[in-house]
Amino acid sequence: MSDTLGPGLVQKQANIYFDGKCVSHAVTLPDGSRKTVGVIFPAQLTFTTGAAERMELVAGACQVRLPGQAWEAFRGGQHFEVPAHSQFDIDVSEALHYVCHFL
Repeated sequence: MSDTLGPGLVQKQANIYFDGKCVSHAVTLPDGSRKTVGVIFPAQLTFTTGAAERMELVAGACQVRLPGQAWEAFRGGQHFEVPAHSQFDIDVSEALHYVCHFL
C-alpha cells in the first residue's frame, strides 16, 4: 500500500508535533512545490524553520512573534511569512487551520 494519496501528491501519514498540538499532512504539487495543510490546537509553541515559509491562515486566531519583532495578532484569511533558518513563536487561542507554503 502506498504512503501517498493520488499520484504521489498527499502524504497519508500525518506529521504530529508538540504532543498532538499540531497535526499536518505534506502535499507535493505536480510542479514540485511543497506545502503542508494542518491545524494547530490552542497552545503557545515555538517552531523552527528550514525553508522560508508563508503561513496562510484559513480559520482560527493566534498571535505570532517573528524574529526581532513584537507579538502580532492574526486570524483566518490573513497570512505571515517566516524567514528560512529561523524560528517563530505562536500563541493559538482558537484552533488554527493553515496551509504552509514553502518558498
